[in-house]
Amino acid sequence: MEPERVLTAPAGAGAGLKLLLTSLLGIAIFFVPFELGGRSTILVDHLAGALIAQRPVALGIILLIIAYGAITPLLDGRWRGRPIDRVLSLFKVLGLVLAIMYVANIGPAWLMTPDRLPFLFDKLAMSVGLIVPIGAMALTFLLGFGLLELIGVLMQPVMRPLWRTPGHSAIDAVASFVGSYSVGLLITNRVFLAGKYTVREAVIIATGFSTVSAAFMIIVAKTLNLMGHWNFYFWSTLVITFVITAILARIPPISTMNDEGETDEPLPVGQSRLQAALACGLAQSSQADPVLKQLRDNLKDGLQMAAAVVPTILSVGLLGLLLAQHTPLFDLLGWLLWPLTWLLALGEPLETARALSAGLAEMFLPAILLKDADLLVRYVTAVVSVSSVLFFSASIPCILATRIPVSVGQLVVIWLLRTLLGIFLAALCGRLALAIGWLG
Repeated sequence: MEPERVLTAPAGAGAGLKLLLTSLLGIAIFFVPFELGGRSTILVDHLAGALIAQRPVALGIILLIIAYGAITPLLDGRWRGRPIDRVLSLFKVLGLVLAIMYVANIGPAWLMTPDRLPFLFDKLAMSVGLIVPIGAMALTFLLGFGLLELIGVLMQPVMRPLWRTPGHSAIDAVASFVGSYSVGLLITNRVFLAGKYTVREAVIIATGFSTVSAAFMIIVAKTLNLMGHWNFYFWSTLVITFVITAILARIPPISTMNDEGETDEPLPVGQSRLQAALACGLAQSSQADPVLKQLRDNLKDGLQMAAAVVPTILSVGLLGLLLAQHTPLFDLLGWLLWPLTWLLALGEPLETARALSAGLAEMFLPAILLKDADLLVRYVTAVVSVSSVLFFSASIPCILATRIPVSVGQLVVIWLLRTLLGIFLAALCGRLALAIGWLG
Protein backbone atom coordinates (compact mmCIF):
# COMPACT_ATOMS: atom_id res chain seq x y z
CA MET A 1 0.00 0.00 0.00
CA GLU A 2 1.27 3.44 -0.85
CA PRO A 3 2.17 5.42 2.32
CA GLU A 4 -0.15 8.31 3.15
CA ARG A 5 1.09 11.64 1.87
CA VAL A 6 2.30 14.01 4.57
CA LEU A 7 1.01 17.52 4.13
CA THR A 8 3.84 19.97 4.69
CA ALA A 9 3.70 23.69 5.16
CA PRO A 10 4.81 25.87 2.29
CA ALA A 11 8.36 27.14 2.47
CA GLY A 12 8.98 30.75 3.41
CA ALA A 13 7.39 33.18 5.80
CA GLY A 14 5.05 34.78 3.26
CA ALA A 15 2.21 32.30 3.72
CA GLY A 16 2.51 32.45 7.50
CA LEU A 17 2.48 36.25 7.54
CA LYS A 18 -0.54 36.34 5.22
CA LEU A 19 -2.37 33.80 7.41
CA LEU A 20 -1.62 35.82 10.55
CA LEU A 21 -2.49 39.26 9.17
CA THR A 22 -5.71 38.24 7.39
CA SER A 23 -6.87 36.29 10.45
CA LEU A 24 -6.28 39.27 12.73
CA LEU A 25 -8.04 41.55 10.26
CA GLY A 26 -11.04 39.24 9.97
CA ILE A 27 -11.32 38.93 13.73
CA ALA A 28 -11.04 42.71 14.12
CA ILE A 29 -13.72 43.35 11.48
CA PHE A 30 -16.28 40.99 13.02
CA PHE A 31 -15.53 40.90 16.73
CA VAL A 32 -13.98 44.21 17.84
CA PRO A 33 -16.60 46.95 18.37
CA PHE A 34 -15.51 50.58 18.30
CA GLU A 35 -17.28 53.90 18.65
CA LEU A 36 -17.91 56.12 15.66
CA GLY A 37 -20.39 58.96 15.51
CA GLY A 38 -21.63 58.17 19.00
CA ARG A 39 -22.42 54.55 18.09
CA SER A 40 -20.40 51.57 19.31
CA THR A 41 -20.56 48.55 17.00
CA ILE A 42 -18.43 46.39 14.69
CA LEU A 43 -16.98 47.64 11.40
CA VAL A 44 -19.47 45.80 9.15
CA ASP A 45 -22.35 47.53 10.90
CA HIS A 46 -20.64 50.93 10.73
CA LEU A 47 -20.13 50.55 6.96
CA ALA A 48 -23.73 49.50 6.37
CA GLY A 49 -24.96 52.35 8.55
CA ALA A 50 -22.93 54.87 6.56
CA LEU A 51 -24.44 53.56 3.32
CA ILE A 52 -27.98 53.56 4.72
CA ALA A 53 -27.47 57.20 5.69
CA GLN A 54 -27.16 57.96 1.96
CA ARG A 55 -30.84 57.10 1.52
CA PRO A 56 -31.29 57.71 -2.25
CA VAL A 57 -28.27 55.51 -3.01
CA ALA A 58 -29.35 52.86 -0.50
CA LEU A 59 -32.89 52.79 -1.89
CA GLY A 60 -31.59 52.30 -5.41
CA ILE A 61 -29.34 49.42 -4.35
CA ILE A 62 -32.10 47.68 -2.40
CA LEU A 63 -34.63 48.00 -5.21
CA LEU A 64 -32.14 46.55 -7.69
CA ILE A 65 -31.39 43.63 -5.33
CA ILE A 66 -35.09 42.92 -4.80
CA ALA A 67 -35.84 43.19 -8.53
CA TYR A 68 -32.98 40.80 -9.34
CA GLY A 69 -34.19 38.32 -6.74
CA ALA A 70 -37.77 38.46 -7.99
CA ILE A 71 -37.10 38.31 -11.73
CA THR A 72 -34.27 35.76 -11.88
CA PRO A 73 -36.40 32.67 -11.01
CA LEU A 74 -38.83 33.68 -13.78
CA LEU A 75 -36.06 34.03 -16.36
CA ASP A 76 -34.07 30.89 -15.53
CA GLY A 77 -37.15 28.69 -15.14
CA ARG A 78 -36.51 27.86 -11.50
CA TRP A 79 -40.12 28.71 -10.68
CA ARG A 80 -41.26 25.67 -12.66
CA GLY A 81 -39.60 23.28 -10.22
CA ARG A 82 -41.26 21.84 -7.14
CA PRO A 83 -44.39 23.38 -5.62
CA ILE A 84 -42.31 25.11 -2.95
CA ASP A 85 -40.17 26.75 -5.67
CA ARG A 86 -43.33 28.16 -7.24
CA VAL A 87 -44.57 29.46 -3.90
CA LEU A 88 -41.25 31.14 -3.10
CA SER A 89 -41.04 32.65 -6.60
CA LEU A 90 -44.50 34.12 -6.08
CA PHE A 91 -43.47 35.56 -2.72
CA LYS A 92 -40.39 37.14 -4.31
CA VAL A 93 -42.51 38.87 -6.94
CA LEU A 94 -44.88 40.01 -4.20
CA GLY A 95 -41.86 41.37 -2.33
CA LEU A 96 -40.91 43.44 -5.37
CA VAL A 97 -44.47 44.81 -5.63
CA LEU A 98 -44.44 45.72 -1.93
CA ALA A 99 -41.06 47.45 -2.27
CA ILE A 100 -42.27 49.56 -5.19
CA MET A 101 -45.48 50.43 -3.31
CA TYR A 102 -43.50 51.56 -0.27
CA VAL A 103 -40.94 53.64 -2.16
CA ALA A 104 -43.68 55.21 -4.28
CA ASN A 105 -45.88 55.67 -1.16
CA ILE A 106 -48.98 54.31 -2.88
CA GLY A 107 -50.02 51.61 -0.42
CA PRO A 108 -53.23 51.51 1.64
CA ALA A 109 -53.18 52.94 5.17
CA TRP A 110 -53.30 49.52 6.90
CA LEU A 111 -50.16 48.50 5.01
CA MET A 112 -48.27 51.72 5.71
CA THR A 113 -48.61 51.71 9.50
CA PRO A 114 -45.14 52.08 11.09
CA ASP A 115 -45.02 48.50 12.41
CA ARG A 116 -45.77 46.85 9.06
CA LEU A 117 -44.29 47.63 5.64
CA PRO A 118 -42.20 50.67 6.75
CA PHE A 119 -40.61 48.59 9.51
CA LEU A 120 -39.99 45.60 7.23
CA PHE A 121 -38.44 47.77 4.53
CA ASP A 122 -36.42 50.29 6.55
CA LYS A 123 -35.29 48.14 9.46
CA LEU A 124 -34.90 44.74 7.83
CA ALA A 125 -34.79 44.83 4.03
CA MET A 126 -32.45 47.82 3.97
CA SER A 127 -30.18 46.36 6.62
CA VAL A 128 -30.09 42.85 5.20
CA GLY A 129 -29.66 44.06 1.62
CA LEU A 130 -26.58 46.07 2.58
CA ILE A 131 -25.03 44.18 5.49
CA VAL A 132 -25.06 40.76 3.79
CA PRO A 133 -22.96 41.82 0.76
CA ILE A 134 -20.63 43.91 2.96
CA GLY A 135 -20.38 41.06 5.44
CA ALA A 136 -19.74 38.57 2.64
CA MET A 137 -16.77 40.65 1.49
CA ALA A 138 -15.45 40.90 5.04
CA LEU A 139 -15.71 37.12 5.43
CA THR A 140 -12.89 36.90 2.87
CA PHE A 141 -10.43 37.46 5.69
CA LEU A 142 -11.97 34.83 7.97
CA LEU A 143 -12.57 32.16 5.34
CA GLY A 144 -10.18 32.71 2.46
CA PHE A 145 -6.62 32.59 3.78
CA GLY A 146 -6.30 29.52 5.99
CA LEU A 147 -7.89 30.36 9.36
CA LEU A 148 -10.91 28.19 8.57
CA GLU A 149 -8.75 25.20 7.62
CA LEU A 150 -6.52 25.65 10.67
CA ILE A 151 -9.51 25.69 13.03
CA GLY A 152 -11.06 22.77 11.19
CA VAL A 153 -8.11 20.44 11.76
CA LEU A 154 -7.80 21.48 15.41
CA MET A 155 -11.50 20.64 15.86
CA GLN A 156 -11.28 17.17 14.31
CA PRO A 157 -10.84 15.23 17.59
CA VAL A 158 -14.13 16.54 18.98
CA MET A 159 -16.38 16.23 15.91
CA ARG A 160 -17.06 12.48 16.11
CA PRO A 161 -17.49 12.26 19.92
CA LEU A 162 -19.72 15.36 20.16
CA TRP A 163 -21.62 15.63 16.89
CA ARG A 164 -21.21 12.16 15.36
CA THR A 165 -19.76 13.62 12.17
CA PRO A 166 -16.36 12.93 10.57
CA GLY A 167 -13.35 15.07 11.36
CA HIS A 168 -13.33 16.86 8.03
CA SER A 169 -16.86 18.14 8.75
CA ALA A 170 -15.31 20.70 11.13
CA ILE A 171 -14.48 22.92 8.16
CA ASP A 172 -18.03 22.54 6.84
CA ALA A 173 -19.55 23.32 10.25
CA VAL A 174 -17.50 26.46 10.83
CA ALA A 175 -18.05 27.68 7.26
CA SER A 176 -21.77 27.09 7.62
CA PHE A 177 -22.07 29.01 10.88
CA VAL A 178 -19.71 31.90 10.16
CA GLY A 179 -20.51 32.14 6.46
CA SER A 180 -24.12 31.41 5.52
CA TYR A 181 -26.58 28.56 5.24
CA SER A 182 -26.49 28.77 1.43
CA VAL A 183 -22.70 28.38 1.33
CA GLY A 184 -22.79 25.75 4.04
CA LEU A 185 -25.47 23.70 2.29
CA LEU A 186 -23.58 23.92 -0.98
CA ILE A 187 -20.50 22.45 0.76
CA THR A 188 -22.58 19.80 2.55
CA ASN A 189 -24.32 18.66 -0.64
CA ARG A 190 -21.04 18.39 -2.53
CA VAL A 191 -19.39 16.36 0.24
CA PHE A 192 -22.47 14.12 0.56
CA LEU A 193 -22.57 13.43 -3.18
CA ALA A 194 -18.85 12.57 -3.04
CA GLY A 195 -19.68 9.85 -0.51
CA LYS A 196 -17.84 11.50 2.38
CA TYR A 197 -21.00 11.94 4.51
CA THR A 198 -23.61 9.33 5.37
CA VAL A 199 -27.27 10.43 5.23
CA ARG A 200 -27.33 10.95 9.00
CA GLU A 201 -24.11 12.98 8.95
CA ALA A 202 -25.36 15.17 6.10
CA VAL A 203 -28.63 15.88 7.93
CA ILE A 204 -26.75 16.71 11.15
CA ILE A 205 -24.63 19.25 9.28
CA ALA A 206 -27.49 20.68 7.20
CA THR A 207 -29.93 21.11 10.08
CA GLY A 208 -27.43 21.75 12.86
CA PHE A 209 -24.79 24.10 11.52
CA SER A 210 -26.17 25.67 8.33
CA THR A 211 -27.75 28.63 10.05
CA VAL A 212 -27.83 32.29 9.08
CA SER A 213 -24.49 34.06 8.67
CA ALA A 214 -22.68 36.31 11.10
CA ALA A 215 -23.88 39.19 8.94
CA PHE A 216 -27.50 38.14 9.46
CA MET A 217 -26.87 37.85 13.19
CA ILE A 218 -25.96 41.53 13.17
CA ILE A 219 -29.43 42.28 11.77
CA VAL A 220 -31.06 40.25 14.54
CA ALA A 221 -28.95 41.95 17.20
CA LYS A 222 -29.72 45.40 15.78
CA THR A 223 -33.46 44.72 15.62
CA LEU A 224 -33.47 43.55 19.25
CA ASN A 225 -31.12 46.32 20.43
CA LEU A 226 -28.37 43.88 21.46
CA MET A 227 -25.40 45.28 19.53
CA GLY A 228 -23.99 46.56 22.82
CA HIS A 229 -23.59 42.90 23.80
CA TRP A 230 -22.48 41.63 20.38
CA ASN A 231 -19.55 39.44 21.42
CA PHE A 232 -21.48 37.75 24.22
CA TYR A 233 -24.44 37.23 21.92
CA PHE A 234 -22.38 35.82 19.03
CA TRP A 235 -20.27 33.39 21.03
CA SER A 236 -23.07 32.20 23.31
CA THR A 237 -25.27 31.60 20.26
CA LEU A 238 -22.50 29.59 18.60
CA VAL A 239 -22.09 27.42 21.71
CA ILE A 240 -25.85 26.95 22.21
CA THR A 241 -26.37 26.09 18.54
CA PHE A 242 -23.64 23.46 18.63
CA VAL A 243 -24.87 22.01 21.95
CA ILE A 244 -28.37 21.60 20.50
CA THR A 245 -26.88 19.91 17.44
CA ALA A 246 -24.97 17.45 19.66
CA ILE A 247 -28.18 16.55 21.49
CA LEU A 248 -30.32 16.11 18.38
CA ALA A 249 -27.69 13.89 16.74
CA ARG A 250 -28.54 11.34 19.43
CA ILE A 251 -32.35 11.36 19.32
CA PRO A 252 -35.00 10.71 16.62
CA PRO A 253 -35.61 11.60 13.89
CA ILE A 254 -31.89 12.12 13.15
CA SER A 255 -30.55 9.19 15.18
CA THR A 256 -32.68 6.73 13.18
CA MET A 257 -31.43 7.87 9.75
CA ASN A 258 -29.14 5.81 7.53
CA ASP A 259 -25.54 5.89 8.78
CA GLU A 260 -23.97 3.32 6.49
CA GLY A 261 -20.48 4.10 5.23
CA GLU A 262 -17.05 4.93 6.61
CA THR A 263 -16.33 8.64 6.33
CA ASP A 264 -13.56 9.40 8.82
CA GLU A 265 -10.12 10.36 7.55
CA PRO A 266 -6.94 9.69 9.57
CA LEU A 267 -4.49 12.38 10.62
CA PRO A 268 -1.57 12.60 8.19
CA VAL A 269 1.29 10.29 9.19
CA GLY A 270 4.21 11.94 10.95
CA GLN A 271 2.41 15.10 12.09
CA SER A 272 1.01 16.24 15.41
CA ARG A 273 -2.44 17.81 15.51
CA LEU A 274 -0.99 21.32 15.70
CA GLN A 275 1.48 20.64 12.88
CA ALA A 276 -1.31 19.34 10.65
CA ALA A 277 -3.50 22.35 11.47
CA LEU A 278 -0.72 24.81 10.68
CA ALA A 279 0.14 22.92 7.50
CA CYS A 280 -3.47 23.10 6.30
CA GLY A 281 -3.74 26.77 7.17
CA LEU A 282 -0.44 27.64 5.50
CA ALA A 283 -1.26 25.55 2.43
CA GLN A 284 -4.52 27.41 1.97
CA SER A 285 -2.81 30.74 2.58
CA SER A 286 -0.13 30.01 -0.02
CA GLN A 287 -2.59 28.93 -2.73
CA ALA A 288 -5.40 31.38 -1.96
CA ASP A 289 -6.73 33.51 -4.79
CA PRO A 290 -5.69 37.19 -4.78
CA VAL A 291 -7.62 39.24 -2.23
CA LEU A 292 -9.34 41.37 -4.88
CA LYS A 293 -10.64 38.28 -6.67
CA GLN A 294 -11.94 36.83 -3.42
CA LEU A 295 -13.58 40.12 -2.49
CA ARG A 296 -15.26 40.26 -5.89
CA ASP A 297 -16.43 36.64 -5.76
CA ASN A 298 -17.72 36.98 -2.20
CA LEU A 299 -19.51 40.22 -3.06
CA LYS A 300 -21.25 38.38 -5.91
CA ASP A 301 -22.27 35.55 -3.55
CA GLY A 302 -23.46 38.07 -0.97
CA LEU A 303 -25.56 39.94 -3.51
CA GLN A 304 -27.12 36.68 -4.73
CA MET A 305 -27.89 35.64 -1.18
CA ALA A 306 -29.41 39.03 -0.38
CA ALA A 307 -31.46 38.89 -3.60
CA ALA A 308 -32.82 35.48 -2.59
CA VAL A 309 -33.81 36.56 0.91
CA VAL A 310 -34.72 40.27 0.90
CA PRO A 311 -37.88 39.98 -1.27
CA THR A 312 -39.22 37.20 0.98
CA ILE A 313 -38.48 39.27 4.08
CA LEU A 314 -41.02 41.79 2.82
CA SER A 315 -43.67 39.33 1.61
CA VAL A 316 -43.32 36.43 4.08
CA GLY A 317 -42.58 38.91 6.84
CA LEU A 318 -45.75 40.88 6.12
CA LEU A 319 -47.81 37.69 5.86
CA GLY A 320 -46.38 36.47 9.15
CA LEU A 321 -47.14 39.77 10.88
CA LEU A 322 -50.74 39.72 9.60
CA LEU A 323 -51.18 36.09 10.63
CA ALA A 324 -49.73 36.84 14.07
CA GLN A 325 -51.96 39.89 14.55
CA HIS A 326 -55.22 38.65 13.06
CA THR A 327 -55.32 34.82 13.15
CA PRO A 328 -54.83 32.11 15.80
CA LEU A 329 -52.20 30.23 13.72
CA PHE A 330 -49.24 31.13 15.90
CA ASP A 331 -51.40 30.73 19.00
CA LEU A 332 -51.74 27.07 18.07
CA LEU A 333 -48.01 26.65 17.44
CA GLY A 334 -47.26 28.74 20.49
CA TRP A 335 -49.10 26.34 22.78
CA LEU A 336 -46.37 23.80 22.00
CA LEU A 337 -43.77 26.22 23.36
CA TRP A 338 -45.87 27.83 26.09
CA PRO A 339 -45.16 25.31 28.91
CA LEU A 340 -41.45 26.07 28.58
CA THR A 341 -41.78 29.87 28.33
CA TRP A 342 -44.13 29.74 31.35
CA LEU A 343 -41.77 27.55 33.36
CA LEU A 344 -38.84 29.87 32.57
CA ALA A 345 -40.91 33.03 33.24
CA LEU A 346 -40.05 34.64 29.91
CA GLY A 347 -42.01 37.90 29.79
CA GLU A 348 -45.63 37.23 28.89
CA PRO A 349 -45.20 33.46 28.39
CA LEU A 350 -47.94 32.90 25.79
CA GLU A 351 -47.04 36.05 23.85
CA THR A 352 -43.37 35.02 23.86
CA ALA A 353 -44.26 31.49 22.75
CA ARG A 354 -46.47 32.80 19.93
CA ALA A 355 -43.73 35.08 18.65
CA LEU A 356 -41.03 32.42 18.82
CA SER A 357 -43.23 29.95 16.94
CA ALA A 358 -43.43 32.47 14.09
CA GLY A 359 -39.76 31.71 13.43
CA LEU A 360 -40.83 28.61 11.50
CA ALA A 361 -42.19 30.90 8.79
CA GLU A 362 -39.35 33.45 8.81
CA MET A 363 -36.46 33.67 11.25
CA PHE A 364 -36.83 37.47 11.57
CA LEU A 365 -40.47 37.38 12.71
CA PRO A 366 -39.73 36.65 16.40
CA ALA A 367 -37.32 39.60 16.47
CA ILE A 368 -39.97 41.87 14.94
CA LEU A 369 -42.69 40.72 17.33
CA LEU A 370 -40.55 40.90 20.49
CA LYS A 371 -38.38 43.95 19.74
CA ASP A 372 -39.92 45.83 22.69
CA ALA A 373 -39.71 42.99 25.23
CA ASP A 374 -37.43 42.98 28.27
CA LEU A 375 -33.71 42.28 27.89
CA LEU A 376 -33.83 38.57 28.77
CA VAL A 377 -36.66 37.86 26.33
CA ARG A 378 -34.87 39.81 23.59
CA TYR A 379 -31.69 37.83 24.20
CA VAL A 380 -33.55 34.48 24.15
CA THR A 381 -35.32 35.56 20.96
CA ALA A 382 -32.05 36.51 19.29
CA VAL A 383 -30.45 33.17 20.18
CA VAL A 384 -33.45 31.03 19.23
CA SER A 385 -33.90 32.83 15.90
CA VAL A 386 -30.43 31.60 14.91
CA SER A 387 -30.11 28.29 16.78
CA SER A 388 -33.43 26.96 15.40
CA VAL A 389 -31.71 27.00 11.97
CA LEU A 390 -34.81 26.02 9.97
CA PHE A 391 -37.43 28.38 8.48
CA PHE A 392 -39.68 28.18 5.44
CA SER A 393 -38.75 31.47 3.79
CA ALA A 394 -35.19 30.34 2.98
CA SER A 395 -33.26 27.57 4.76
CA ILE A 396 -35.84 24.77 4.42
CA PRO A 397 -36.23 25.27 0.63
CA CYS A 398 -32.42 25.34 0.35
CA ILE A 399 -32.14 22.00 2.16
CA LEU A 400 -34.89 20.49 0.02
CA ALA A 401 -32.99 21.65 -3.07
CA THR A 402 -30.02 19.42 -2.14
CA ARG A 403 -29.78 15.67 -2.78
CA ILE A 404 -29.93 14.93 0.96
CA PRO A 405 -32.95 12.64 1.58
CA VAL A 406 -34.87 14.46 4.33
CA SER A 407 -38.60 15.28 4.30
CA VAL A 408 -40.52 18.44 5.18
CA GLY A 409 -42.13 16.60 8.11
CA GLN A 410 -38.75 15.60 9.52
CA LEU A 411 -37.49 19.18 9.15
CA VAL A 412 -40.50 20.56 11.05
CA VAL A 413 -39.94 18.08 13.90
CA ILE A 414 -36.25 19.04 14.02
CA TRP A 415 -37.25 22.73 14.10
CA LEU A 416 -39.57 22.14 17.06
CA LEU A 417 -36.92 20.23 19.01
CA ARG A 418 -34.25 22.84 18.25
CA THR A 419 -36.59 25.65 19.29
CA LEU A 420 -37.51 24.03 22.60
CA LEU A 421 -33.88 23.31 23.45
CA GLY A 422 -32.87 26.80 22.30
CA ILE A 423 -35.41 28.48 24.58
CA PHE A 424 -34.25 26.41 27.56
CA LEU A 425 -30.50 26.88 27.05
CA ALA A 426 -30.73 30.56 26.08
CA ALA A 427 -32.88 31.36 29.13
CA LEU A 428 -30.37 29.67 31.45
CA CYS A 429 -27.43 31.38 29.73
CA GLY A 430 -29.18 34.76 29.76
CA ARG A 431 -30.06 34.60 33.45
CA LEU A 432 -26.49 33.63 34.31
CA ALA A 433 -25.16 36.52 32.19
CA LEU A 434 -27.50 38.97 33.89
CA ALA A 435 -26.38 37.72 37.31
CA ILE A 436 -22.67 38.22 36.59
CA GLY A 437 -23.07 41.44 34.59
CA TRP A 438 -22.28 40.20 31.07
CA LEU A 439 -25.76 41.15 29.91
CA GLY A 440 -27.38 44.31 31.20
